[in-house]
Amino acid sequence: MSEFENKVRLDKWLWAARFFKTRVLASAAVNGGKVHRNGQRIKPAQVVRIEDRYEILHGHDRLEVIVTGLSQRRGSAQVAQTLYQETEMSQERRQHEAEQRKLAAMQKPVSIRRPNKRERRKIRQFTGGI
Repeated sequence: MSEFENKVRLDKWLWAARFFKTRVLASAAVNGGKVHRNGQRIKPAQVVRIEDRYEILHGHDRLEVIVTGLSQRRGSAQVAQTLYQETEMSQERRQHEAEQRKLAAMQKPVSIRRPNKRERRKIRQFTGGI
């Protein structure tokens, strides 16, 4: 049983570590080039080993994690966090990018309501639209 427990597919590990909600989503991400091991593209059926370094693109976030544990099953979030360790450089980069996204969102004007008919006409006239 321990020999079977030491061999975990990448898509199953990503699902168990709670990076993706389903194994299908994890497999699609790996096939789509969103997951790299040591800078190389890989397949969903690759075996995960402890001390492997993975780069995972998930939404806006780019995580660099080092595998610290293996699991065939999806457990609680506390258990899932013990399966990997995110690098400090990755944490700093994610925080910096989140701050940049917040600042960019603050620069956009936010309307409280939709424009009325008169305002829409002015917008069309200004932009040259029909």
